[in-house]
Amino acid sequence: MRSLPLREGDQLNSMEQWVNQELEPLARFLTSMGIGLLIGLERERSPAAKAGLRTFTLVSLAGTLGAMLAELTGAPWILGAGLIVLGGMMVAAYFRLPLENDPGTTTVAAIVLCYGLGALVWYRYTHLAVTLAVTTAVLLYFKAELRGVTQHLTRQDLVSFLQFAVFSLVILPILPNQGYGPYAALNPYQIWWMVVLISGLSLAGYAALRLAGERHGAALTGLFGGIASSTATTLTFARHARHHQELTRLSALVILIANWVVLVRLSLLVAAVAPVLFPKALQLFGLAALAGIPLLVWHWRHLRHQNLPELVLSNPAEIRAALSFGLLYAGVLFAAAWLLDWAGSHGVYAVAVASGLTDVDAITLSSLRLFKLATLNDKETLTAILLAFLANTLFKSGLILTIGGRHLALLALPGFAAVAVGAVVGWWLCSSQP
Repeated sequence: MRSLPLREGDQLNSMEQWVNQELEPLARFLTSMGIGLLIGLERERSPAAKAGLRTFTLVSLAGTLGAMLAELTGAPWILGAGLIVLGGMMVAAYFRLPLENDPGTTTVAAIVLCYGLGALVWYRYTHLAVTLAVTTAVLLYFKAELRGVTQHLTRQDLVSFLQFAVFSLVILPILPNQGYGPYAALNPYQIWWMVVLISGLSLAGYAALRLAGERHGAALTGLFGGIASSTATTLTFARHARHHQELTRLSALVILIANWVVLVRLSLLVAAVAPVLFPKALQLFGLAALAGIPLLVWHWRHLRHQNLPELVLSNPAEIRAALSFGLLYAGVLFAAAWLLDWAGSHGVYAVAVASGLTDVDAITLSSLRLFKLATLNDKETLTAILLAFLANTLFKSGLILTIGGRHLALLALPGFAAVAVGAVVGWWLCSSQP
């Protein structure tokens, strides 16, 4: 009996089945091979490593093959048995090598990791496996640089990182995620999450400043100083301008850059806490940033090479500072909720002006929290953030005028005014949109 020819749809289905059965597994093995080649390429250049391109590629493929066999046979122990065999081979090779040819624990750990990454590829965690492979290669390649960084860490640096780890990995997970108190405004988990967010941003700026150092110029000092603490940067360089007249223009540039970075910092907070509000916030902060750029460029072009004074910053993850910010944030959140109930949005605006004089982050996060609870709309939220930013700018202008002196004020305050005007125009454009 003659078989009927396949219809076009049946041919397409057969082709699709063939691709899924043959080519898709092959693609996973090719990805696994690429991971092994990437890590092996880095190890090949190390004279101390006894495993290179071929070894790491074969190990990664072994991991993928072990995962495939474990899935096809329904016996997960096959994957574990492969790891045990691999470990036994490494132990045997280790004892056979003379002491002067010790392969090192780093290479051994990389081999074990490569086997696991190969297994991840088979289980379709391809992006995770590739990301971990690239991260591994970077860590292996920058051995000397990482060692140099650790040797320059001070006790305060280590304490800062450890305290931040406690904030984010120990305290945060155990806090209840529900509202307490009047208006259910106090959520311990949300309050501490904001503490972790601000401490993380400040710690990133602090670490970058410690690693880069002031010798790389005013731009990096202003950039990292603004991320760590724009108020501390403004205060420090206002004092330097008063005591060293030759540093006035340089101090003005550093202060302007640090406070320009505040716009980026606030944009990141909006993106992290209330992404739906980010497009409008980007208009507000974007116009403010564009308005401040011309004076930054002008000061940069007129600045001669000068040695930067040391920028001293306190521990950004200090327990006392974290608790103070947490209490301030909780207080602002409660005051905003109470005044919103009592006086409407004008009550929130009053809190924004008062709290923004010393800290713009707390009222920004509080306003975003109220926005997520649908207590404030987008226009009212942006208005509160704008008022806090303007109040904070006014406070720092006072620091410049009273501490830095008239000459520094003439150089820095026009930049502050331009940014403030740009922010107001950006807010007006956002408010006019439906």
